[in-house]
Amino acid sequence: MSWRFFQMAAESERVDRSSHSMDKSITLPPNEIFRNLENAKRFAIDIGGSLTKLAYYSTVQHKVAKVRSFDHTAKDTEDDPLYEISMQEEILARLHFIKFENAYIETCLDFIKDHLVNTDTKVIKATGGGAHKFKDLIEKKLKLRVDKEDEMTCLIKGCNFVLRNIPHEAFVYVKHADSEFRFQNTHPDIFPYLLINIGSGVSIIKVESEDTFERVGGSSIGGGTFWGLGALLTKTKRFDELLQLASKGQHTSVDMLVKDIYGGSYVSLGLTGDLIASSFGKSATADKEFSKEDMAKSLLHMISNDIGQLACLYARLHNLTRVYFGGFFIRGHPVTMHTITYSINFFTKGEVQALFLRHEGYLGTIGAFLKGAEEDNPNQYSWGENYAGSSGLMSTSPDLNPMQRARSGTFDMLEMDRLERQLVNLPLLQDPSSYIPDTVDLSEDALAREYWLYCFEEALDGVVKRAVASQPDLPEAAERAEKFRHKYLHKLQTLRHQPFAYGSLTVRSLLDTREHCLNEFNFPDPYSKIKQRENDMALKYFQKAVKSLEELSWEQRQFALVRGLLAGNVFDWGAKAVSDVLESDPEFGFEQAKRQLEGMKGPPHKCALFFVDNSGIDIILGVFPFVRELLCRGTEVVLASNSSPALNDVTNNELQILTERIAAMDPVIQSAVKEDRLTLVQSGSSSPCLDLSRLDKVLAGVVRERHTDLVIIEGMGRAIHTNYYALLSCESLKMAVIKNSWLADRLGGKLFSVVFKYEVPLDKKNTTLDHVPVTPS
Repeated sequence: MSWRFFQMAAESERVDRSSHSMDKSITLPPNEIFRNLENAKRFAIDIGGSLTKLAYYSTVQHKVAKVRSFDHTAKDTEDDPLYEISMQEEILARLHFIKFENAYIETCLDFIKDHLVNTDTKVIKATGGGAHKFKDLIEKKLKLRVDKEDEMTCLIKGCNFVLRNIPHEAFVYVKHADSEFRFQNTHPDIFPYLLINIGSGVSIIKVESEDTFERVGGSSIGGGTFWGLGALLTKTKRFDELLQLASKGQHTSVDMLVKDIYGGSYVSLGLTGDLIASSFGKSATADKEFSKEDMAKSLLHMISNDIGQLACLYARLHNLTRVYFGGFFIRGHPVTMHTITYSINFFTKGEVQALFLRHEGYLGTIGAFLKGAEEDNPNQYSWGENYAGSSGLMSTSPDLNPMQRARSGTFDMLEMDRLERQLVNLPLLQDPSSYIPDTVDLSEDALAREYWLYCFEEALDGVVKRAVASQPDLPEAAERAEKFRHKYLHKLQTLRHQPFAYGSLTVRSLLDTREHCLNEFNFPDPYSKIKQRENDMALKYFQKAVKSLEELSWEQRQFALVRGLLAGNVFDWGAKAVSDVLESDPEFGFEQAKRQLEGMKGPPHKCALFFVDNSGIDIILGVFPFVRELLCRGTEVVLASNSSPALNDVTNNELQILTERIAAMDPVIQSAVKEDRLTLVQSGSSSPCLDLSRLDKVLAGVVRERHTDLVIIEGMGRAIHTNYYALLSCESLKMAVIKNSWLADRLGGKLFSVVFKYEVPLDKKNTTLDHVPVTPS
């Protein structure tokens, strides 16, 4: 089926729509909507009153950069590279979720039928009220047997899945704020919670564990009531149009307020004058016609206040503070989220927040899919949102970016990639429930947001050139790099208009989105050759550096180690102008940083966990001499490095080879490796930043087993953009050189300021240390 036919078919289904309805033309090519359909293996579908949500599992072939050590048993020549780099194909498991209006269902089923190639699937799991209505159509088109699943079970399973796997899934809605959506950290233990599902009626479900939940209450007054009464009052048949009317109305024209009865506030009862005393109260006595907009707004307030009060009563009855709202009544509409939020705040006096879900519309289909995939136990894995293939949260506000709004009304996508490793919290977080990885939330800081979006746009040419240069033997690399440019630029433009699209907008999420887009077009490691070259070069100086350090006194050696760490960290690829500063100012703020290390002069730590940063000079001439000093003091060391490539950061595979090579040169490192006092572990991350709530489960186990009592975090991405304010239950050292003048100014320093924070938890602190950025004189 051609794309033109696909477009025409969709257009033909819209012929009879009223002239004032929004244009719903499909604006995305089919390979952007039903991606990798030829490798689809399982299907699930959730059909509601107006929207269809389709899910399928696929295997995606993508390139990964592999490093393999050369045999160095023979005598090396000066130009022998340390390791070889090869591009290999790997299979990635991916979940696809697509949401579209029911009007497109037949066209979409035809498209799926024509492109479904390699599937042994005989069954499609189905849920939702429309599953029965469209059962025959689905079975006829796809030749799959429809197996209906319980709607509530699917809803809960889907909710548990997104809360567990998407860090910024839940948000509070704040009308008229700089950021409408204020995303909440998901508690490490997502249970128990209350889910208020507002469909035609209202169901109130208490969820206590993965498989334990019960419907504790409900109401017949829900979304169907709003729609039905709204249609009678305004003659408007479409739900979204009814909400549009409500967004423009003034409920005070129709509702009777406290001040209409008492002339002002009712002080003795604590009722302010502008509270609604009687919904539609004025319509009984006023001799006038009321506008459709005002009646719709009054009706919306009436329904929302009723639901809000019910939710509060059940939350108090069951002693629950986490209350999530979902269902077609919500569907991301600002006007419904605002009225629900207001109602909850009023009835609980701010003690309970109304929480909404970014992927609320997908819960049923996610749950139905999980029911069909139980034999593979998808919950044993961690999953991550693929920003390159997900459309993100789109505001349906009529006042916000009409182009994006029109697109979100057509097709909406979510993709989740199965991660190789199960991710958990770092056991040493002081309070995992309050931990926020990111230092600045760009969603709430318009100046910072514009600055960083501009930076990433400006850097795009360089990234494209580097991507092409990393694959000189592949003539189509330039074409793929241009596709990457187009896609990432589109993402940046979306985030400029809707910074909440993928949760809290941060430097970390901008970097991660770029990495996802690079991987999408098979550029898994654009810096591979640069890292190889810099690692080779730095290794030649390692023995000389160690010999120089051994000749120094303890105090001189600490100074040199600090200088080596910070000078090495400066060489984040592309920031080499800082070498001029090193030449002109040899002290470079190191004296102040060295004084902070006096805290380490006491008894040795049992075990240090070191999150490393860059390849080359940083890891070889900065980190390893420092690690060597810790080992000589009797401290065990765990080096945590990225599982997959990101910028010029050293990966676990590369670090294994480097450590093997350094051990061959240095007996201290060699004996530490043999005696298991120096351990290399994957962090589970593929980002230049660091989220301590999503780390490899194996790493968390090692941290516990070794009784780790010192955490070292190095580099701007891991120690400044993230974790600058992170509180740990053990001593920690955060260090970086600030290589961005805007950020330096924000933190109260200058370009190339040294940040060196040695922190001791309050319960272990004997002295107060000064933890401020150190500025070069």
